This record gives sequence, C-alpha cells and structure tokens, in this order.
Amino acid sequence: MSRHRYPQPPASEITPEPVYRARRQLMGLGLASPLLALAGCAGADDVPPATAPVATDSADGFRSNETLTTWQDATTYNNFYEFGTGKADPSRHAHTLEPAPWTVVVSGEAETTGTFALEDLLRPHAVQERIYRLRCVEGWSMVLPWQGVPLAEVIRRLKPTSKARYVGFTTLAEPAQMPGLRYPVLDWPYREGLRLDEAMHPLTLLATGLYGKPLPNQNGAPLRLVVPWKYGFKSIKSIVRIDFSEDMPVTSWNQSQPREYGFYSNVNPDVDHPRWSQASERRIAGDGNRVFANRIATLPFNGYGEQVASLYAGMDLRKWF
Repeated sequence: MSRHRYPQPPASEITPEPVYRARRQLMGLGLASPLLALAGCAGADDVPPATAPVATDSADGFRSNETLTTWQDATTYNNFYEFGTGKADPSRHAHTLEPAPWTVVVSGEAETTGTFALEDLLRPHAVQERIYRLRCVEGWSMVLPWQGVPLAEVIRRLKPTSKARYVGFTTLAEPAQMPGLRYPVLDWPYREGLRLDEAMHPLTLLATGLYGKPLPNQNGAPLRLVVPWKYGFKSIKSIVRIDFSEDMPVTSWNQSQPREYGFYSNVNPDVDHPRWSQASERRIAGDGNRVFANRIATLPFNGYGEQVASLYAGMDLRKWF
C-alpha cells in the first residue's frame, strides 16, 4: 500500500462505512464497592488521583513518560458502539450498563472452565498500574494509566490444554442495557481474539480501573482487555466470555470488513488503512482541540516493538495485518 504525508481526512472518512450508515440511523458509573479493590481503587472521587510521572519509558514497556490524556477526554471521547456510534454517545448513554454483579464464562480448551464471578476470577492476583499509549485505527491516540492484572496470570490459573492456540473474548450483548444493539453496525455480540502467545505477553492487561478509579462504564466496565501494541478495537470492553480454541476465532471487525481490519491489527505506520494513512496520528491532548489536534508520527507496534516484535518474526506484516 502507498504511504501519504500526514493527511487530514474528513471525519466521514475516518469512520468505517457500516458505522457511518448506522450513525445516520441513530440521528432521526461505577462498580459495586466489593470490586473497588480489584480496580486498585480507594474510592470513586470526582477527581482522579495524580499518577507519578517517569523520566523515560520503562524498558518493560509498563510505563510511558508521555503526557497523560485528561480524565475528561479519556471518559468522553470513546468508541463503544453498543451505546452509539458517536464519540460522545458512550458517556451519554452507558449509565444504563450494570457492571455489578458480573460473571465471566470460561470455555474451550482449558482444564478450568465454568462461570466465574468477576471477583473470584481476579482476586488471587495483585493489581498493577500500566501507563500505555492507546492508538485507535481511526488515527487518534491517547496515553492512559490503567489498573488491572496481567492476562497471563489469569490464563495460567485456567490451564489451557496443549490444543489451545488462541483466546477469544466476547462483550456483553444486553439490549436493555445497551441501546446501540438495536442497530446492525456489527453482528452482535462484539468478539475479539488473540494468539495464545500474544495473550500471554507481559504487556497484555485485563483492566479493571483507569486513573486509579474503577473503569467507567463507557471505558468498558467492569473488565476490558488492553493490548497496547495493537489498534484500540482489539482491546475489547465489558468482557463476559473467554474461550480457548485450536482455531483462530471469528472477530467482529475482521468479519465485517476483512479488507480493512485484519485479525492481528498491529499498529503499523507502513500499512495504510484502505481509506486513510496510518503514518501519523492525532494525539488527544486535553486542549479541547480533538479534530485538529497536533499530529505525531506513528511508531511500529505503537512504540512497543522492542517488547513484542519477536512475536512476529518471519511473518509478512503486510499480509498478516
């Protein structure tokens, strides 16, 4: 694919076509207290606690020294189409989500399967903070302080069998709580997946908190995936199923538009989206200027190449995009 020099596409061009159509149709917070500890949170005050800055990115990739996105932007500029296709729709409509009590079904090629209360699934693990870059496939980005547990720790407890090569995830699909499900933007429920080695990588996080508070509903409460070297849609929200499989799982955007959204979806400035360049991104910086925010160069693997490039040794990342 050809590369272009820092284009500024109109808003309609940075929205997948089925979403744009559904948007035209659309036109005419918190966790219960027993789960606060799982989010690494002391409470749910209006103002998030400060996160200590660091001088440089940590060698393990767990902390970035870049300026954090503001709480306001992080919680009002979101993609969560189960609540609407506009960026502000999730913050307006996600109050209907009921994040507690919450259960997660584990199935497939694992020794430990069944239905788990969220606190039982996560309680044995210590909450960690990770400051990660988040790069949306639409060409904008944020820097966010997440709290959660490494997915690898949970997977080891579930003991996948020798047949397990992939891990699939499914989002809640409850029409009474999620008004966007009335519109056929995608084949609901939303599904995502990773190769098992990607899921086991130390950077992959099951997030339960943001900025030291429980995940807001619009950010994927009470449990979401964060995979910082991949485009943001891989970081599935409000997870209710984890499935281990021998075969590559069906994933929602790849199923809907396979030419535009590959299974891997690693951030790659050299592989353009068919309708826009991926060579640069708009960093949402808290100055209120979201549409015309300053553009910065996009880094391979979103800047996490040192940690994850070895996962794809020998692969043609233009073919396996």
